[in-house]
Amino acid sequence: MKSGFVSIVGRPNVGKSTLMNTIIGAKIAIVTEKPQTTRTRIQGIHTCDDGQIIFIDTPGIHKPQHRLGEYMVEVSTRTFDEVDLIYYMTDVTRPFGGGEQFVINHLKDVSVPVFLLVNKIDLVSAAEIEEFVQSFTSQMQFSEVIPLSAKHGTNMDKMLQLTFDSLPEGPLYYPEDDLTDQPASFIAAELIREKALLLTRDEVPHSLAVEIEEFKQQSGGKVYLRAVIYTERDSQKGIIIGKNGQMLKNIGEQSRKDIEKMLDTEVYLDLWVKVKKNWRDSESNLNQFGFRL
Repeated sequence: MKSGFVSIVGRPNVGKSTLMNTIIGAKIAIVTEKPQTTRTRIQGIHTCDDGQIIFIDTPGIHKPQHRLGEYMVEVSTRTFDEVDLIYYMTDVTRPFGGGEQFVINHLKDVSVPVFLLVNKIDLVSAAEIEEFVQSFTSQMQFSEVIPLSAKHGTNMDKMLQLTFDSLPEGPLYYPEDDLTDQPASFIAAELIREKALLLTRDEVPHSLAVEIEEFKQQSGGKVYLRAVIYTERDSQKGIIIGKNGQMLKNIGEQSRKDIEKMLDTEVYLDLWVKVKKNWRDSESNLNQFGFRL
């Protein structure tokens, strides 16, 4: 029996959350085209006959512009010392540049194997993949180089087999049926934030936070959920609410459907919007929203 922990790291928006969701076979981490969607570490648990892999989806490594950004980078880089293997995920459609060099500089001194995962190979030619890989392998040595498509599942079986080959013998850390260590309230908050990200304009997403104030099961199995979407400015609050409250209604309807699918029961979602000025640079607000190292 093999088991161990694998950190999925890389620049923002390269497909890390999509990869983990595809492996686990469930929506554990939210996915949007907005960079820096993932803000904290999220564990997905893959159990099969070969053993158990605990995948850690991490925020994209970037040059931070505020305390939240600093927290996100710290969360990602701290996993380097806590895992048995690192997936360094890249996007073959985005050329090697300063952002990738920034990540590699953080990886060069790690003591565990590093797999280079080259994502979105379905969008380019074999020659382009080879040239892309060379720009990375000239910078550091990787234990494995695996071209794949996180969206379509291409080469996933090969990646998982090589991963198990690299892991130590060990126990099952979680029960066989567990898919994540995150509570339902956390995933519900993330699903609400995902819908707000997808439905609002570019100036809003990075300043959004969602807090679950109440999560309780009522008679008949129905779940009552009260959640607050926080923004940093009154103008952003207006965008989230929308004309005649239509945007907030859309966010609520779409997120409620996903939450009901997750919980397999009817949900009453009571959704509010509030303003917390500059919360991304406030240590107390970051702690309130669960951003703790």
